[in-house]
Amino acid sequence: GSGGFRKRKHDNFPHGQRREEKETVNPPSALMASFKSFQLELDTRHDKYERLVKLSRDITIESKRTIFLLHRFTSAPNGEEILSESEVKLDAVRRKIKQVAQELIGEDMYQFHRAISPGLQEYVEAVSFQYFIKTRSLISVEEINKQLIFTAEDREETTNMTSNSHDKQPRTWSLKVTPVDYLLGVADLTGELMRLCISSVGNGDIDTPFELSQFLRQIYDGFTFIGNTGPYEVSKKLYTLKQSLAKVENACYTLKVRGSEIPKHMLADVFSTKTELIDQEEGLP
Repeated sequence: GSGGFRKRKHDNFPHGQRREEKETVNPPSALMASFKSFQLELDTRHDKYERLVKLSRDITIESKRTIFLLHRFTSAPNGEEILSESEVKLDAVRRKIKQVAQELIGEDMYQFHRAISPGLQEYVEAVSFQYFIKTRSLISVEEINKQLIFTAEDREETTNMTSNSHDKQPRTWSLKVTPVDYLLGVADLTGELMRLCISSVGNGDIDTPFELSQFLRQIYDGFTFIGNTGPYEVSKKLYTLKQSLAKVENACYTLKVRGSEIPKHMLADVFSTKTELIDQEEGLP
C-alpha cells in the first residue's frame, strides 16, 4: 500500500545462504591469495619487531643496573668483587643480545634497527664504562663485536641439530654494533665518567679527576672531527658531552687552585655547588 515498505527479493533468503552463493559466484582469486600472503608476512614482521622491542628494553634495564653497580667501585673496599659481579651481569645482557641475534637470522638488521638501537647503545655504555675502570682507556667497536659472537651451547640447541657432518659443527650467531650506536654509547659514557669524577672527589681521590679530564678532552676532540657531517643524534649529544667535560675541568681547577685549603671531605660539596652554577649559567634544568 501507499507509504508501505516493499520487501526486496533477496531478503527472503537467509543470511548464510546469501554468503554461500556469494562465495560460489566469486571464488578466491589469485589476487586475494597474494594479499593474504602479504598480510601474513606483515603480521609476522610486526610480531618480530615487538619481540625485539621487549628484548631491547630488557637489555637497557640490565645495562643500567650494571652501570649503577660500577659506580660503587670507588667507594667499595674491594673493587675486584664489583668488577666480577658486573661481568656476571654483562654476561646476562649478552644472553639477551644472543636472543636478538637469533631473531635476526635471515633478516636485514637495518629493518629492525630502531627496535634494538636503544638497548645496544646502553650496552655499549656499560661495557665501555667497565673497560675504562679496568684499563683507563676506551674500548673499540671491534672488541665489542668480538664479544657478541655466540655459539650453540644449550642442550636444546645441540639436540635440534641433525646428524649431518656440516651440522655437527656448533652453530654461531653474531650481532654487530653499528658505528652510530657505538658513538652514541660513547657519548653517554661521558656522563657516567663525570659522575665518577664527583664520587672520586668525594672519596678524596685527587688523581682520577685529572685522568678523566684528559680522557674526556680526547673524546671531545674526536667528536668535533665528525662535526655536522655525522648523524643528527651524534651532533645532538655533542652539547651534553661538552657540558660533562666542562664540569670535570672545573673540578680539576678547584682541586688545583683551592685543593690545599679545602678539607678533602668538603671538596665534593664545593664541586657540586660549582656545577650547579654552571648549569644555571648555561640554562640547563
